[in-house]
Amino acid sequence: MDMTRTSRRMAIGLTSALLLMATAFAEQAPQVRFQTSLGEFTVEVYPDKAPKTVENFLQYVKDKHYNGTIFHRVIGNFMVQGGGFTPDMNQKATREPIVLESKNGLKNDRGTIAMARTSVPNSATAQFFVNVVDNNGLNAPSPDGYGYAVFGKVTAGMDTIDKIRVTPTGRQDVPNTPVLINSATLVK
Repeated sequence: MDMTRTSRRMAIGLTSALLLMATAFAEQAPQVRFQTSLGEFTVEVYPDKAPKTVENFLQYVKDKHYNGTIFHRVIGNFMVQGGGFTPDMNQKATREPIVLESKNGLKNDRGTIAMARTSVPNSATAQFFVNVVDNNGLNAPSPDGYGYAVFGKVTAGMDTIDKIRVTPTGRQDVPNTPVLINSATLVK
C-alpha cells in the first residue's frame, strides 16, 4: 500500500515538474537580434512587465522600421540611443506615442533597454536606448516624476554595445562615423 502511494506521489510530482518546465519553455521572453556596423547584440523583452511597450517595439521590428537607422546619440558614461534617424539625420515617421510603463519594477541598470521619450511622459514612439551604466536617476520616480520605461535587457553582444559607447562623437552626441543598424529581427 505504501509503495503504491509513494509511486503515485512520485508520478504526480514528475508530471507537475514537467508541466512547469513546459510552461516556462512556452513563455520564454521574445528576443530581437540587432545586426549593426559594429557587430550584433540580442535583447530579450518582457511583455509581462511592459505589455504596451513590448507590443509597440516588436511591431516596429516586424515593420522593419529599425533597419537602416543609426545610433544617433551616444554618451559613453550614460547610454546609447537609436531607432529614429537615418544616416543623413532624417527622422523616420512613427506611429502614435504609447503610454509610459516606467513603474513596472524594472530598473535602468547596465544592459537594459528602455524607451526614449521627450519631457512629456507618454511620448515614446520608436526610439530606444541601452543603458551602459546603472542609471538610477532614470527609474520611476525620476527627477521629472515619471522615469523611463525599461522593457528588456541585452542577453548577448554587450561587447557590441560597449563598442558603440566609445565611438567618437561630435555635436549633440552624434557619432562622427554613423553606427548603422543593418537589421533588427525577431528570433523568438
